[in-house]
Amino acid sequence: MIILTNQPSSKGKIFSISIAHLFNDWYMNYIQTLLPFMVAAGLGISRGAFLISAFTVTSSLFQPVSGYLVDQKNQRWMVYAGTLWMAVLISLVGVLQNYPLLVLTVALAGLGTAAFHPQASAMVASVSGDRKGFFQAIFMAAGNIGWALTPLMVVPFTQVYGLKLTPLFVLPGVVVAVLLWFTAPSVPDGTKAAPPPLCPVLRAAWSELTKIMLVVTCRSLAYFGLVSFLPLYLQHENISLLAGSRLLFLMLFSGAVGGLVGGYLSDLFGRKAVIVGSLITASPLFYLFLGASGPFSYLLLALAGACLLASFSVTVVATQEVISKNAAMAAGLMLGFGIGMGGLGVGLVGLLAEHAGVVYTIHMLIWLPLLAGLIGLSIKGRNTSALISVDS
Repeated sequence: MIILTNQPSSKGKIFSISIAHLFNDWYMNYIQTLLPFMVAAGLGISRGAFLISAFTVTSSLFQPVSGYLVDQKNQRWMVYAGTLWMAVLISLVGVLQNYPLLVLTVALAGLGTAAFHPQASAMVASVSGDRKGFFQAIFMAAGNIGWALTPLMVVPFTQVYGLKLTPLFVLPGVVVAVLLWFTAPSVPDGTKAAPPPLCPVLRAAWSELTKIMLVVTCRSLAYFGLVSFLPLYLQHENISLLAGSRLLFLMLFSGAVGGLVGGYLSDLFGRKAVIVGSLITASPLFYLFLGASGPFSYLLLALAGACLLASFSVTVVATQEVISKNAAMAAGLMLGFGIGMGGLGVGLVGLLAEHAGVVYTIHMLIWLPLLAGLIGLSIKGRNTSALISVDS
């Protein structure tokens, strides 16, 4: 059992918001998981991929705006209202037949998670003390576990009952929203100083922020692309959709574990070491997985997934250290804009898959973590907030 902190109140807050993150991110992998079924029902690969991009535009690119609002004043309502909004709308994806309406629905659904993530991450940061890397990693790992559970639950259900009953997946979101109404932690406004004006902060830190966001963008494009197209690649290799969903679960669950380890190690050895080392290692492991078979291939995929996501929380903490008085805005940038730019590229990757084939596409995606790691060599090390100061 992991002991989060010596203070029960802090432990309860982190546990509560982490469980909420698990269910919130369960929905974020919903469209990707349904993609093979929707393609089989007649939706083209590129049109399905652009659904993912439409969801990503709003779910991620609006997070910096949400983070700015949270930095100005605690917005506790965002966590439960955002979860319910997203659950209701995204559960309709399997049954809507009109494509423009489908695009509009997933785009509106994305606003729910855009509301949730900056507030939730700021809640965790406020009670983490001097172990921000590890506690933020617990929060992120919960979300990654949610991502991992989506194919494990949605694929068998949809294979048996078809797309027509997928609206039943709204139920977990409703339950979680009700629980959050009563249990979501709150950060009293009086416990923190007013954040400094945003523009001077961004001007002072733009160089370091750009480097970190480029790292996150490349990693995110690899992540979203593999989640979306690896099942199709495995089908091409004569691996069943059900077996492919289990392999995807293995990769994502290992990523959640890797995120915990990466967060812990970043408190000991620094953010940069974890970011660079894990991402540079991920690409060769994915390459070896594609050529392997049997139990050894499972081990390679697990290690690759762990390395791919080992830096997931670390890049958030690194950004919060760069703009330390705008923690929610920092989380919004990394969880939102940085990840969103990567997810937005999935639509273009879908076009590539249609014209060049899914095999070529997967081989391109697996080398993006290496590129991200090489970019990471240029970022500053741990405690970057000490290197960039902005008068408040």
